[in-house]
Amino acid sequence: MTLNAKQKKALKTKKRILETALELFSQKGYNQVTVDEIVEKSKTSKGAFYGHFASKSEIFLEKFKEIDNFYDEFCKTLPNDLSAKEKIIRLSITQMKYLKNDLGKELMQTIYMNPQSDKFLADTNRRLYHILENYLQEGQEKGEFTEDFSIQELAMIISRCMRGTLYDWFIFEKELDPVIEIEKMLQAVFQGIENY
Repeated sequence: MTLNAKQKKALKTKKRILETALELFSQKGYNQVTVDEIVEKSKTSKGAFYGHFASKSEIFLEKFKEIDNFYDEFCKTLPNDLSAKEKIIRLSITQMKYLKNDLGKELMQTIYMNPQSDKFLADTNRRLYHILENYLQEGQEKGEFTEDFSIQELAMIISRCMRGTLYDWFIFEKELDPVIEIEKMLQAVFQGIENY
């Protein structure tokens, strides 16, 4: 689909508002930033802001959609003949690289440590959960993983590993590399759920 000039301008404005808001949240904290400040710094209008976002908290929803789209695109690149375990490990490592290198620690702290994000992080309808559930089901069907746990339980355990790795990265500053840590953590989890 080709966008016309007006649609391109609208997307550019939305992106500018999003990036400005996230920068301000990172600098001042979510609760200390007003829509007026976002509008002023992004050189837009309140009408433009509310034309793209229903509320300030919707900024986070937009960022999560962007992150989930990244997961979808990455999964399309994985060879079908990989084991389910390997798919999950590669997804998790790539996730951490993306969050660390493309989004950065400050932005991730702002997003993940904000109470407004909790409903998005815990939403099991997010794309990430569906991807994990698909890989886990594939693994159980092929006899790769035990059936002692439901697919939903396993997806929750793995997503907790992901979130826990991010929280530790925020807490331990330079001492922890999330890319290395997620692989170690998942290897330990898989030792507990793999069929031998």
